[in-house]
Amino acid sequence: MQMCTRWPAAAWFPGVALLLASAGAPAATFVYVANADSQEISVLELDRSQGQLKPVETVAVAGTVMPLAVSPDKRFLYAALRSQPYRVASFAIDGASGRLRKLGEAPLADSMANLDVDLSGRWLFAASYPGHKITVNSIGKDGAAGAVQQLIPTAPNAHAIHADASNRLVLASSLGGDNLSIWRFDPEKGQLTPGEPPLVAAAPKSGPRHFVWDKPQRFLYLVNEVDASLYVYAWDGARGTLRELQRTTTLPAGFSGKPWAADLHLTPDGKYLYASERTSSTISGFRVDPASGLLQPLGQTPTEKTPRGFAIDSTGRHLVVAGQDSHSVSVHAIDGGSGALGAPKSLAVGKNPNWVEIVDLP
Repeated sequence: MQMCTRWPAAAWFPGVALLLASAGAPAATFVYVANADSQEISVLELDRSQGQLKPVETVAVAGTVMPLAVSPDKRFLYAALRSQPYRVASFAIDGASGRLRKLGEAPLADSMANLDVDLSGRWLFAASYPGHKITVNSIGKDGAAGAVQQLIPTAPNAHAIHADASNRLVLASSLGGDNLSIWRFDPEKGQLTPGEPPLVAAAPKSGPRHFVWDKPQRFLYLVNEVDASLYVYAWDGARGTLRELQRTTTLPAGFSGKPWAADLHLTPDGKYLYASERTSSTISGFRVDPASGLLQPLGQTPTEKTPRGFAIDSTGRHLVVAGQDSHSVSVHAIDGGSGALGAPKSLAVGKNPNWVEIVDLP
């Protein structure tokens, strides 16, 4: 695969790559991939010196597994099963091998497009695309998800739900309602109540999908599925408000198909943002202005066919992407000086891989 000509080529020499990958890096890094149609989770180890993945184990889950979430302490993995009966499977992550040990299953209120864990590790958030709702499940002291504690109807097609760094504010996207909803969160009771204002509107038929905050919590970035646009907001965490700053696109120049954007992530240092677009099977890159939060487009890189989910490792040097129609995952090296993505190193996994989580172990 060739990178867009607007991106500088990454100059990776084996000795330099090894030195950079090992400096300040964790002892071991594991990648968890949800394979929906083969109903399994692939556990892989990321070899940072080579920038490639190697299989560790495959865990059967007996259901259409899609969104994954990792606890803040990196000890537990949660997997939503989107075939009936709808449920969440909880796993303990072995601190030495990265392998998964099943703790149990608990009911979910619907087919869930997104999961996340609050910063206390006591509550599991979920958003339902077909059910038009968000929910909160309890999590026990043993790390196993428990019963649904709260269910809130939303505008059509709830798609993502996450708490901010204070753990006192929660946002959820509505793809069909073209909005982000803002909620006050009580982490003692696990209760959501509407914020003021409760909603922030996006453009009609834009389709808000996934969003991320920068680490200092000054800005929020939102990718819209239906028109493949990308929004930048100023975030006021004291008041729980958003102010739109910029709109740009994840589509390649000359694109003529039906947009179908999917995921977005920032590098840990906040310098670069990447977004996946499934119709063109590309990942768009953007340089982030550190003062304004605004995005400068860097171009697109071809990747796995139909790239739905991806993640960036804690060193900011590797991007791991799942191709739903290639049934493979790839590692792209990230050039820290330019943001350019290197040529993908691919590994076959299960059928319809769609979600990626990365965990460092000491």
